[in-house]
Amino acid sequence: MSVIDSIIENLPEVSGPTQKKLSFKEKLKWTGIVLVLFFILGMIPLFGLGQNALTQFEYLSTVLAAKFGSIISLGIGPIVTASIILQLLNGASILKMDLTTHEGKKRFQGIQKMLSIVIILVEAAIYVFMGGLAPAADFIGTSAYMQLQLILVFQLFLGGMLILFMDEVVSKWGFGSGISLFIAAGVSQSIFIRALSPLSSTLNPDFATGAIPALFQFLAAGDPVNAGLMAAAVIATIIVFAIAVYAQAMKIEIPLSFGRVRGYGIRWPLSFIYTGVIPVILVSALMANVQLWARLLQNWGHPILGTFVGNSPNSGLITWFTSPDIVGKIIKGSIVSADFAHALAYMLIMILGCVVFSIFWVQTSGMDARSQAKQIMSSGLQIPGFRKDQRILEHLLNRYIHPLTIMGAIAIGFLASIADLTGALTSGTGILLAVMIIYKLYEEISKQHMMDMNPMMRKFMGGL
Repeated sequence: MSVIDSIIENLPEVSGPTQKKLSFKEKLKWTGIVLVLFFILGMIPLFGLGQNALTQFEYLSTVLAAKFGSIISLGIGPIVTASIILQLLNGASILKMDLTTHEGKKRFQGIQKMLSIVIILVEAAIYVFMGGLAPAADFIGTSAYMQLQLILVFQLFLGGMLILFMDEVVSKWGFGSGISLFIAAGVSQSIFIRALSPLSSTLNPDFATGAIPALFQFLAAGDPVNAGLMAAAVIATIIVFAIAVYAQAMKIEIPLSFGRVRGYGIRWPLSFIYTGVIPVILVSALMANVQLWARLLQNWGHPILGTFVGNSPNSGLITWFTSPDIVGKIIKGSIVSADFAHALAYMLIMILGCVVFSIFWVQTSGMDARSQAKQIMSSGLQIPGFRKDQRILEHLLNRYIHPLTIMGAIAIGFLASIADLTGALTSGTGILLAVMIIYKLYEEISKQHMMDMNPMMRKFMGGL
């Protein structure tokens, strides 16, 4: 491991703040800067791009926080893929790292960053050389074609590295993590456009692309089927929002007391969705990557993972990684029994994936009972009626954390799959992620920075 440790020590990184606690204004400034940069990078097209075969996967771009055809076409895919690989290797004891120690966590994060850089380069090359993002066909057979391919790979690598460092900036200087921020920003933008855009598309020039304007246009044109589809999309989006907020607000509170001050105590909250949105991000990114690889392999003449007809999976493994539009088919009257079996299989894949990644995430992110007990003890807190012993506290927390990890993962996997099956305005999983990310961000800001805020902002956030 000495060679790996040496590489990790020399990897470029974003320096963390020297002060112990950053102010609200400082965090807000850096979060805003990174968010603006993310939108700007998404509007910079790749120089030399001719064929963009990934545009048909635009619905996956929200989960991957990618803008296909732009410099950030890779999005967060490489970072999430590296995290998945390391968690599986560590969970299977193939790559053994003690994540309960500071050194172990630092090494894990360093290896994840090193692996992310490798995957950025590999994915950039695969996207270009397998025809996903290729130069114009006019250059095929010329020396300029290879040069343009290398230029495209370099641009994708540069964009991937920028996303990696922007994620570090948000994690160290801003609110939450860059991965969560980029997903929430992309989903919010997509919902706004698909709900309210009055502009028409080239495929249907007589009607708006936004669901709400289109709803009234279809009603005026006497088209109840399409009007029903638009109404169902809007209603499904609202329902997913409401359920996600309710589920995020559910929590268990453990009473704790200050050992040196009698009569005073607090309640230590443990959320029902204990691991938050991370398991859904990992599962969704994994499924999105499988679909992208399936399309690239089909274009290359090796449909190992399945085949597509147009933009829809037609056969193979990828059909089970794509959710059917159950509500839309019911409205159109085209639902068959095979669609329900497909929906059930998709739901089981989402739930099992969330459970697996939740268990791994608890162990790798310091959310396990031992880490929580250590944090509580360092704060001078203890369980009322019990002697001050970390082992006792760890045992008690285990009674809550392990069931919450499993039940929360099942709940969020079920919610994500149901959201996808309802045919909401954008990816149902994306909506769920955006709501839970924004709610978590709200909780973090209101808990840590309420006193730093401007009085108007404090009133908006619910402070007294």
